[in-house]
Order: sequence, then structure tokens, then C-alpha cells
Amino acid sequence: MSTDDPSGDGHETAAEEDREGVRDRLEQEADRAVEGFDDGIVDILSWVLDTETRARIYVYLRQNPGSTSEEIADGTGLYPSTVREALAALTEEGTLDRRKRESDGAGNNPYEYTAMAPSELVGSVVGEIQEGLNTVFNLDCHLGVRTDENDDPVQITVEDDERDS
Repeated sequence: MSTDDPSGDGHETAAEEDREGVRDRLEQEADRAVEGFDDGIVDILSWVLDTETRARIYVYLRQNPGSTSEEIADGTGLYPSTVREALAALTEEGTLDRRKRESDGAGNNPYEYTAMAPSELVGSVVGEIQEGLNTVFNLDCHLGVRTDENDDPVQITVEDDERDS
């Protein structure tokens, strides 16, 4: 018998129904906020990692390090073949670390993947961004309009934060 069910007949009181309604609405709003946050992060990472697929995999692996390609496909909703292709490219580029999953039993031990820290990811692309910005700043010199080239007017520094690891 519930304390909110004074009659003991199994029916909830209006107060209990209201509390459940509020709880459901709060959970729905929290889910929407998380989805919005994830979508915003994926948009930014899509630019850094070239595609939304690669960004979704990266975010999933930051949340679930040591996942297999099958687990990543299940967790992201991406096709397994798409995941395997992206994992191969991201591993080759050094964005992901790959190792065999250890198992006591016999059989095929799948690879598990872990994504590099966000500070390392940014550090890996900052050189390209800096070079591109410096080319734009010195465009007149490259076009022959001006001869006094400004030596790398843009300097980008990425500091590693221990919380990223």
C-alpha cells in the first residue's frame, strides 16, 4: 500500500499523478538538452574531423572508450561497414588508438578503439589552420601587390588541460 494511496485500492492520487507528470517532463527536457549538446559538439567536430560520421564515432568513443566496431555501430546507429571504414581512416590518421580486446576464451578477439583527448585532436589540426590564416594575412605578398611579408602574424597555442585525458 502506497502512502499516496490512502484508499488502498491501487489508484494513485492526483498529487502522485502530478509528480509523475512533472518528473516525465523534466526527463524529456533533460534528454532534449543532451541531444542538443551532442548535436552542437558533432557539428564542430564534423569540421575538424571532415565528416559527421567520423565526429559521431569520436564522440561515442570519448564516452565509451574501449568499444568494438560492433558496439560503436550499435551505439551510434551507423551502418557497421561505414563504422569500420571510418575507424580504419581515423586509426591511420592517429585520431584513434586500436588494440586487440583481451579475452580468456578461445576465438576471435575483436579490436577495441579509444579516441585521443580533445586537446590532442585540436593540436593536430591547429598547424593547418594557422598556416591557412597566415596565407590569407599575407595574400597581397603572394599576389605580388605588396613585398613586405609579415612572418606568421597568426600564432595559435593549444594548452593541454589534464581534465581532457
